Order: sequence, then C-alpha cells, then structure tokens
Amino acid sequence: MNKDIATPLRTKAILEKYGFSFKKSLGQNFLIDTNILNRIVDHAEIGENSGAIEIGPGIGALTEQLAKRAKKVVAFEIDQRLLPILSDTMSPYPHVEIIHSDILKADVREVLDKKMDNVEDLMVVANLPYYVTTPIIMKLLEEQLPIRGMVVMLQKEVAERISAKPGTKEYGSLSIAVQYYTEAEVVMIVPKTVFVPQPNVDSAVIRLLKRDKPAVEVKNEEFFFEIVRASFSQRRKTILNNLTSSLQDGKSKKEIIEKCLSEANIDPQRRGETLSIAEFGRLSDELLDRFNLKS
Repeated sequence: MNKDIATPLRTKAILEKYGFSFKKSLGQNFLIDTNILNRIVDHAEIGENSGAIEIGPGIGALTEQLAKRAKKVVAFEIDQRLLPILSDTMSPYPHVEIIHSDILKADVREVLDKKMDNVEDLMVVANLPYYVTTPIIMKLLEEQLPIRGMVVMLQKEVAERISAKPGTKEYGSLSIAVQYYTEAEVVMIVPKTVFVPQPNVDSAVIRLLKRDKPAVEVKNEEFFFEIVRASFSQRRKTILNNLTSSLQDGKSKKEIIEKCLSEANIDPQRRGETLSIAEFGRLSDELLDRFNLKS
C-alpha cells in the first residue's frame, strides 16, 4: 500500500520525481498533513454513495482522501504540468477522473450530468487557490448546481467575511451573496505551516450547506444584489447616503429612497453593515416598486 501523499517526505519525492516547480500565479500551495485532510473530508460527510467535486487537486493529496470514501471523484485541474503526476498518484483509484480545465470556464453542470449520474449526493470539497476563491464559489452557487454544498479551504480572512454576521466589520456584500444561497460556518482554522510552499497567511475551512430556498424571497434577485452592493459602496456612509450616491438617478430620488427605507422599517442613518439579509430583502422590494423596475 502506498504511503499517503500528504506527508512532507512523499510530497517532496513526487515533486522531485517530476521536477515540478510551483507557479505563484496559480496560487499553488500543497497540504502536507493527512489529519487535516481527513478532517476536511469528515466535515463534508462524504459516504460510499457520494460524489465529490474537487478544484485544483495539485498532486492529489486531498483527492486521495476523497477517493478512499467517495463513490466517484471528479477533479478540475488547470495546470497541464500536473496531469502526468495525477495520472501516477491516482492510478490506484479508477473512480477518480481528472479534467484538464479552468473551473471558471467549465460547463460544470454538463460534467456532473455525464460523470455523476450514479451518485446520491454531491459535495464540492477543495483547497481553493486563494486568488480566485470568490469567483469560484459564486459561480458554483449562481449556476444552481445539484450539490448539497461545499467544504472548501480558503484564506482565513475571506472565510471570516463569508460567514460574518450583521454588525461586524467583516460583514459585507460577500457575506450576503453567499449566505443568500447557503448556511455558512467556519469549521476549522489551518495554520500556514502545513503547506508547501508556506503561504503568508493562515487558512480556514468553511462549510457552505445549500438552503432549500434562498434566505429571503425577493421580487428581483439582480436588483436585490445591486441594492446590497450599493449599500456597502462606502462603509462609513449611512445607507441613505450610499443609496443616493450609488443608485442610478439616486440623487434626484433621495426623498423616494428615504420613504422606501421608512416603509421597510429601516432608519436611514443606519449603515449597511447593520442590516440583516431579510431587511435588505424588504428594502429592495420597496425600492423596486418605486424605481418602476420589473419584478
């Protein structure tokens, strides 16, 4: 039986065998701690009928732990240089499939339809490249894929922003965008010392479990997110000032905006960071009607 990939010695041996050098531009940091990988898979609750979707498998450290428990693993890898390494390290696991593709450009739904038709449950489990964490998470949520959720490792600071509650300095439009679709919880902190090469910051693992329906029902989803972004455009400003300066025709409609805030039971002097998702929902519906936009 092969030793686990995620040990300093085995990782070093694999990298040396293939003469692999890290590309900073791809945010490559490989985990060298099997216990942490196992805990990540535990948090994802992967079982024998589960399918796992991985992004950026690297040399296969997490892929291997997923393969030991899941019925099927599909991993998207952008770096062509890693394909022969993965072909080698994943050879004991015929139910692992590596797709050479940029996840942001991939038709993920089509891949799942083709490759994951015989699994009962789907989870995204990944150590995400730091520089594209948010676009990847938002793509997977906005495409309404048939997944139960995600357990992903990312920069600790980003994980804190995603899971933040109203009234905290971390809370912002990213918190609302992700929590609109999921219940978000930071499940573990991962020190930078367990990666090669070491990143500059600690990481966190966040679990995002998809809601049966969005956190708030709104008449126009696109407009709801526009209102959220406008409300945070300058954090120190009041919600009234932010909406007035950020919305189209906001300045000429200041009185209307003020009236809508009042109708939604929101003090115009509050800051965006104090509003709950439900309050943003009420506000966007009030404004939608006054701005004569289609619901």
